[in-house]
Amino acid sequence: MIKSGIKNIGKCVSLLLLAVIMAGPVILVLICSLMKRDELLLSFGAVLPDGAGYAGIPLLPYYLTFENYKKLLLQEMEFYIMFWNSVFQAAGIILGQMIVGIPAAWAFAKWDACWKNFLFRIYIVWMVAPFQVLMVPEYLTLQRWGLIDTPYAIILPAVFATLPIFILTRFFRAVPDEILEAARLDGASEFFIFTKIGIPLGEGGIGAVVILSFLEYWNTIEAPLAFLHDRSFWPVSLYLPNISQQNAGVALAASFLILIPTTLLFFAGHDVMEAGIANTGLKG
Repeated sequence: MIKSGIKNIGKCVSLLLLAVIMAGPVILVLICSLMKRDELLLSFGAVLPDGAGYAGIPLLPYYLTFENYKKLLLQEMEFYIMFWNSVFQAAGIILGQMIVGIPAAWAFAKWDACWKNFLFRIYIVWMVAPFQVLMVPEYLTLQRWGLIDTPYAIILPAVFATLPIFILTRFFRAVPDEILEAARLDGASEFFIFTKIGIPLGEGGIGAVVILSFLEYWNTIEAPLAFLHDRSFWPVSLYLPNISQQNAGVALAASFLILIPTTLLFFAGHDVMEAGIANTGLKG
């Protein structure tokens, strides 16, 4: 009993320390966003442009202030514009991925076609290709269509991303074929089987795709930098790179606020995401 209790205490302490280490950067951002400018520069001025000396890591601010949040929310209108751009772009991407990805994944998983395995392998190769490989052909295509410097330059390429189709295909393959055959014997059409059987049984995978896509495209940086030259279309992820000694506090406050939507979504749907990724749904 004593040894078991000591082991449990050791595990709890280890997990607590690990949690503190993992959450350390977020906690540090929150602490620094509540500092006055002079205190912030005294602690972290060395890592900012034109800084010198050594940086320090304070446990708590000497003088707690919400001045940075007040300035960000009441004076920085660009933050609201970029925040809305991120919402619009992420929502458009997720909606498009559902319209394109769910039927495509169902076709890969359940339709018989001699070319589907070859095409799926091409999708796998496309999935592992980095953005730098696809950037030039995507840019030339978007430029020809007149979509550069519009939100659709970010939305349209992401709509046809391969990762959602890969996850959903793996999930739909776990749906028992016996259920589908029984529905066909009862006279159900393929469209009815897809909408009334496939989609409801694939809700776990769909939920996982929605969460993963939002987390990815809420924080995207490379595509907006490459395809958007007009700052009025920039997402909120591009609000942060230009950090200087003058706006460090406001940038840190923005960093913490930007984390809130993704954090809330993750905690609200992490069970669905884990179930979808692990593909622990239906077994034949």
